[in-house]
Amino acid sequence: MRSRREVLRQGGLAAIGAVGLAGGLELLTRRPATRVMEASQAIPGRVYRGPYDTTEPVSRISDITGYNNYYEFGLDKADPARNAGSLRTRPWTVRIDGLVRKPQTVDIDTLQSWFPLEDRLYRMRCVEGWSLVIPWMGFPLAALLRRIEPGSKARYVQFTSLADPKQMPGVRDPVLQWPYREGLRLDEAMNPLTMLAVGLDGKLLPNQNGAPLRLVVPWKYGFKNIKAITHITLLEEQPKTTWSTAAPDEYGFYANVNPAVDHPRWSQATERRIGDLGRRKTLPFNGYAAQVAGLYKGMDLRRNF
Repeated sequence: MRSRREVLRQGGLAAIGAVGLAGGLELLTRRPATRVMEASQAIPGRVYRGPYDTTEPVSRISDITGYNNYYEFGLDKADPARNAGSLRTRPWTVRIDGLVRKPQTVDIDTLQSWFPLEDRLYRMRCVEGWSLVIPWMGFPLAALLRRIEPGSKARYVQFTSLADPKQMPGVRDPVLQWPYREGLRLDEAMNPLTMLAVGLDGKLLPNQNGAPLRLVVPWKYGFKNIKAITHITLLEEQPKTTWSTAAPDEYGFYANVNPAVDHPRWSQATERRIGDLGRRKTLPFNGYAAQVAGLYKGMDLRRNF
């Protein structure tokens, strides 16, 4: 199986688009820092018993922070951890506009102060066939949307990442159309599982994991979970997204985890949990079908992949 990284490196997407626009683990003052144990151990100090938390063991924090895709910092899994120290996450503002009644530009610290922060233990399934269990901290996206009041014609939410070649070396390479963009239907965005994360393991997000603000939608493949968000806009029409623009036959707008729909170049029936031996069966909607399957009632999930 060739990964997306290998395809990019071999030039499969090199002709797509042109380069567009252009830390550390601090304690959050709003919450005490607590330690997540290694995946092979019990978790006596930090208990996840919320209505949306998985009961599966937490992945090693070293795996969560050291193995991920973030092409703005390089194509290898270890590149984000090596290169993301150049990203400045303060000051940082997020522009919220489009079909909303209260458009505004807000500082990231003000934004996160608007809402009580919640711990959420979610499975994360990459489209490449690997997975993690991640202890996020953040707030429901629905809370922000209610605050800015979507207009009556709003049907979709589009997210845009920072794309600064001075801070993000990968942006100098036009392997994708920069800045990175993603989108959700408004009802998906309002689902209580959908969150905006500002923390990981009780601390501020590491740069390589999407600081200072990232989307987390646990029933979708990981590429939907856009990092370093600078702009949120509400639209009437379905927005274009980065990977569905780059390779529309391989990456759809919905990107729901579906073991019955293979990627054109590999099976999606099983996954490799980082840190474990062997493979496990992939669950429909990544195990969150009870909470989200109703969003797609009557849809052809093979066609709308």
